[in-house]
Amino acid sequence: MSNLRSEAIEALSVKALLQDDANYLVPMYQRNYAWGEAEINQLIQDIVDYKEKNNDRYYIGTLVVFKRKDGRYEVIDGQQRFTTLSLLATYLKNCSVAEKDSGSSKKFPNMAWYTKANISFESRPKSSDTFTALAQGKALHLLNSGVYNESIVNGYALIHKALSTNQFKINDLHGFTDYLFDQVQIMRVEVPEDTDLNHYFEVMNNRGEQLEKHEVLKAKLMSVLNDIDDTDEKQHAMHALHSVWEACSNMERYIQYGFTPEQRHKIFGKNDWGQFTVDGFDDLAEILGKESKKSTPVSMSLVDIISKPAIAGKSASVIDEDVPERFNSVINFSNFLLHVLRVYTEEDVALDDKQLITQFNEHLINTDYPIDYVKDFLYALLKCKYLFDQYVIKREFSQGKDRWSMKRLKWYSDTSVSFINSFDDTTSTNTEDENNYEGTNRQCLMLLAAFHVSTPTLVYKHWLNATLYYLYEKNSVEAKPYLKHLQSTAKKFVFDRFLAKGEGQSYYDMVYLTKPSDSPKNIQPKNVDLNKLQFGKIENNFVFNYLDYLLWHKEKNKDPVVKEFEFTFRSSVEHFYPQHPMDGFSPLDSKSLHKFGNLCLISHSKNSRLSNFPPKAKLAHFEANINQKRIDSLKLYQMIKLTKTKDHWSTDEIETHGDDMLAILCASTNVTIK
Repeated sequence: MSNLRSEAIEALSVKALLQDDANYLVPMYQRNYAWGEAEINQLIQDIVDYKEKNNDRYYIGTLVVFKRKDGRYEVIDGQQRFTTLSLLATYLKNCSVAEKDSGSSKKFPNMAWYTKANISFESRPKSSDTFTALAQGKALHLLNSGVYNESIVNGYALIHKALSTNQFKINDLHGFTDYLFDQVQIMRVEVPEDTDLNHYFEVMNNRGEQLEKHEVLKAKLMSVLNDIDDTDEKQHAMHALHSVWEACSNMERYIQYGFTPEQRHKIFGKNDWGQFTVDGFDDLAEILGKESKKSTPVSMSLVDIISKPAIAGKSASVIDEDVPERFNSVINFSNFLLHVLRVYTEEDVALDDKQLITQFNEHLINTDYPIDYVKDFLYALLKCKYLFDQYVIKREFSQGKDRWSMKRLKWYSDTSVSFINSFDDTTSTNTEDENNYEGTNRQCLMLLAAFHVSTPTLVYKHWLNATLYYLYEKNSVEAKPYLKHLQSTAKKFVFDRFLAKGEGQSYYDMVYLTKPSDSPKNIQPKNVDLNKLQFGKIENNFVFNYLDYLLWHKEKNKDPVVKEFEFTFRSSVEHFYPQHPMDGFSPLDSKSLHKFGNLCLISHSKNSRLSNFPPKAKLAHFEANINQKRIDSLKLYQMIKLTKTKDHWSTDEIETHGDDMLAILCASTNVTIK
């Protein structure tokens, strides 16, 4: 795109883009709208973060377009973001109109400027009709049919959910929208009219990635080590940095495979590969030093640092085995670096990769002893990646199946290496058993999965930081104490923050400033803020997922449906008795309707299809899954069983179920779950 005219690149505010008279057309060859909760929440959170920094402008990305002969802009790249911004404006406009009609106080900004969506979808009338219906203020429960685009309806519902949380107070919402529409900008890039679009897409699909923040950070750390006076020491340190960085940056690959077999035996235990035997950075540099003399030059440009391998003609991060890409990490490298920085410094480092360079400048580079700090950080990075691989869940794809796993790498011989369960479960003699639902390894895995699915975004994974900090501080990691730590963290998050009366504790305080013995004890229902369990007031879905973990632990040996339950990304809080029941069924009073006893987690797609159905009709839908030992939520499973027993679901059942579930939550603080 180097031949673009300067006038073809224009910075537009979001408001200018959305009220543009031009029509933007999403062509048929583009995929359907696909953003979910993680992407939408991240977009909104990014805007909130930049607003709070008082930055004048925030560039949200690019919109690449091709101007057709009829004057319409064909959207080539950026349609997911553009569609989401249009849904945001539509939602705020609808809220503003409804507020004006009701005569209530001014919570929502004046959106009179937004008259209609200027985005349309070629040969997809369902998508265009959905935008029209939303703009007309049609209730969401009336859009749950095949007539409308389910993904766009879900996107609108997720925006409603995100902007209805406690972070958007009445005054804040005005500030958020003012900043969004006036200060957030998007770069509209118009490709030349003689562009061969087929060739363009080929280039787009094969283009190199833009410079990542962590690559810039690597260059900055290299520049720190470049100030070492002794030439040999500098050479060893630079080589060690490059080798560790390359080995750690692939979050999908176990750390051992970032080094040669000889180095693995020295770093991760001879004839084992499941230990961490390095004493510090100097020890590490010594192990890697044999190759350093022919590797990284002592003075390198940014381009050199990023593009040149550590060893001429061959990377130090060589994988000499054909290791399948079978694991998927719960976090990316840039965010992982911030977790390591917080663990290493024990300072309140922001866990958001938008601040990666800023945080490293503040806590590592611009310090009194930057060379020593960088060396120690690199040792901490290698150790944390090893601990992460050994004791944190991953998504594993093997033997045609997709499941959570928590495994370590085990060396048996020069020709035999395997992934086995991280802990040897006392109830099973086979640590490689894929269907092993017993033992400590499975309990740790389930609780880690409960944490992860509750925080689907890559940023602010405080559960992961608490886990890494615990592991990093231990000389050795044992199964039972590790499980006890995870359970203690879960209780702190639930009872000291999510359900605490008054303002809950900060994550940093809970992880770094409290002792393990400070885990909440003997909590009674009367000490829980029940308002924080009401629909729309629940801060984090971990309340539901922790309860599901407790139900799993309590019933797993009694019911095969419970035993084989697996946590999935179910982000929609569903009313079991519907908010808008279908014709012929009476609505429930709002007090009972929004109680915790009437709420459960299911997937957004199921919420869209089932939201209007009465409880008994929902039973028929879930019965087929239950027969296959599958259920979205164990709390939902309890609701289904109670409905069958009582042959009814209304205010009495909601009260009974809610009390039972709260009692199970509180009882977990009275004993250590074994």
